[in-house]
Amino acid sequence: MYRKILVPVENSPFDDAIIDHVRELARLCNSSVVLIHVADGWAARNIAQLDLRESEEMKQDHAYLERLAEELEADGLDAEALLASGDPAAEISEAAAREGCDLIAMSTHGHKIIGDILLGSVAHDVRHASHIPVLLVRGNPRGRPGRQGGGPG
Repeated sequence: MYRKILVPVENSPFDDAIIDHVRELARLCNSSVVLIHVADGWAARNIAQLDLRESEEMKQDHAYLERLAEELEADGLDAEALLASGDPAAEISEAAAREGCDLIAMSTHGHKIIGDILLGSVAHDVRHASHIPVLLVRGNPRGRPGRQGGGPG
């Protein structure tokens, strides 16, 4: 059903829910996984225009992506990691098309409508920018679902 799944991660506890979900979905569908993080610090937003080096934050993001990819590969899945910079919704949508993905699977923060209006929503923007199906899984900022101490986010 899905050959290649793009999974945007933000290097936060919200990532656990989508990684756990995609791990099972990719096994069922025999899919490969492409992890992407869109760095949003000053250096990341200006790296190309100003010919800057990777910031410390970007190095940490890259290491995080590589660790996630290695964990998925240790579970028997084909996984790769991409670090992008710029507008998150645009970068995610463009990466999905460029990488030949047929599903984007994202974690959401579960904002209410007013929160999305005030804070914005990358998931909302991706849904409207992409022609590829988008699967949204509510993240849990306190850890993985079912863990002690975890509850609704």
